[in-house]
Amino acid sequence: QVQLVESGGGLVQAGGSLRLSCAASGRTLSSYRTGWFRQAPGKEREFVAGMSWSGGSTYYADSVKGRFTISRDNAKNTVYLQLNRLKPEDTAVYYCAARARERDGNPYRSGSYDYWGQGTQVTVSS
Repeated sequence: QVQLVESGGGLVQAGGSLRLSCAASGRTLSSYRTGWFRQAPGKEREFVAGMSWSGGSTYYADSVKGRFTISRDNAKNTVYLQLNRLKPEDTAVYYCAARARERDGNPYRSGSYDYWGQGTQVTVSS
């Protein structure tokens, strides 16, 4: 079982940048598919970015493609989400998620992930 802890959220002006971190413990992330999701007040949790367990494949929601980048540092057992050119509509609580590589399910859906962090707040002012 893997435990996930996010950090790096904060308040930033539109056009600014943040880097979110998701530190894992208990198991190595190279055995897990990982994803970032976000949830704004009154809205459902939505997919933002994902990475295959090997790290060889990354994929993004259309709303963040070209602005956000998911990456992983195996030595630190940490997944990152770089957020650039932030917009007020990016304001949300951002969650890191993981699932074992052998688990099936649509990786764009939150229900297919078994492990979640506590979330980190990102607020973008206009």
